[in-house]
Amino acid sequence: MSSGDVPAEILDELAALKAENFSLKQKLNEQVQLPMSLEEFKRYGRQMIVKETGGVDGQMKLRRSKVLVIGAGGLGSPCLPYLAGAGVGQIGIVDNDVVETSNLHRQVLHDSEKVGMLKCESAKEVLSRLNPHVKIDTYPVRLDYSNAFRIFRSYDIVLDCTDTPLTRYLISDVAVNLGMTVVSASGLATEGQLAVLNFKNVGPCYRCFYPVPPPPNSVSSCQEGGVVGPCIGLVGVMMAVETLKIILDIYTLDNFQPFLMQYSGFPLQSLRTFKMRGRQKTCKACGESRIITKDAIERGHVNYEAFCGKRNYNVCLPHERISVEEFHDSYVASDEQNPILLDVRPHHHYNISHLPNTFNLTVKELRDMEGDISQLKSEIPTISGDSEVLVMCRYGNDSQQATRILKDNFNLSNVRDVQGGFFKYIDEVNPKLPKY
Repeated sequence: MSSGDVPAEILDELAALKAENFSLKQKLNEQVQLPMSLEEFKRYGRQMIVKETGGVDGQMKLRRSKVLVIGAGGLGSPCLPYLAGAGVGQIGIVDNDVVETSNLHRQVLHDSEKVGMLKCESAKEVLSRLNPHVKIDTYPVRLDYSNAFRIFRSYDIVLDCTDTPLTRYLISDVAVNLGMTVVSASGLATEGQLAVLNFKNVGPCYRCFYPVPPPPNSVSSCQEGGVVGPCIGLVGVMMAVETLKIILDIYTLDNFQPFLMQYSGFPLQSLRTFKMRGRQKTCKACGESRIITKDAIERGHVNYEAFCGKRNYNVCLPHERISVEEFHDSYVASDEQNPILLDVRPHHHYNISHLPNTFNLTVKELRDMEGDISQLKSEIPTISGDSEVLVMCRYGNDSQQATRILKDNFNLSNVRDVQGGFFKYIDEVNPKLPKY
């Protein structure tokens, strides 16, 4: 039967069925439009089935989020992979430092082949391989008042993974002016602490917690005080957890309470959370009469260095110091002179590596003797008022303090500081000695 023999009503019915079929296919295609790729569903599946993450809606919040991480070191190194792995859509990394061998025991984002490479670029390589769906931006600069606003304004949340009060105040002040929440942490030796600051531009800022900075002499870095890798790593991981909770709206204005979380790794691991006071009306950054404004910061009117202070190590005159080369040639490599060599590093530093025929007393131990020469003689029996004493520390800073104490408190006249300390001696004279 040809089409010409088919009744018109049947042809009309067939045409109607074809049109209906086409319409159904269109609707089906529209329904198949997924918010993520099938690969992303598989990648984040174990995360999305956790009730607290909010399923697909929660994952889309993560995908739309933009997080800035200041520092790719001890805290940033463990935090960044978890943010990227979770599917945070855009991550910025600010760090102008390079990978060093001494970093690798704790900064496990990097490896031996990356030594000498910018940490932010090393991190980008690893994170891009971990999750190609995440956009990674790098800023190989030292964060300061002149660039902070330009960098911050592209992000929603900022993570403070730095190790100096000066930078913490700057990060907090800029975030307050931009209305950004800050996840802030610090760690040293076997301990760490963490807080969420300026939550939704309503919670307290760093200055609310610490309106007065700590004395410069009380602040120690990982380089000076040391750090156990897993301990700082756990704090970094906790930063990632807090960031996800902020993005997923687990914290709300109704349920968020300011806190300070303190972790201790030794001798038994412990985690304590303290309730903190809210935003302070008198705060110079977020209070009722703010003076730390965007304009004041960008013009350099907020002097963070003067506010936080810095240690004054330069307390010796030129004639009270000796170079490592002269120290080696005249004393270490020569049998003609036999001065007293005093190493003022902490005892556990001294036990790792030291020169032979040296005495070990710390600056604190010298200061606690209060100039009593008999106490000093009990530790260094051969010392007297006219003894020649050469003082060494790790970098040539504490040794200047010790030189000053020996001369001013103990009235020893012939005392000199070894410039640059034990590490400079290793670098420039004897690289066969262990450098930690």
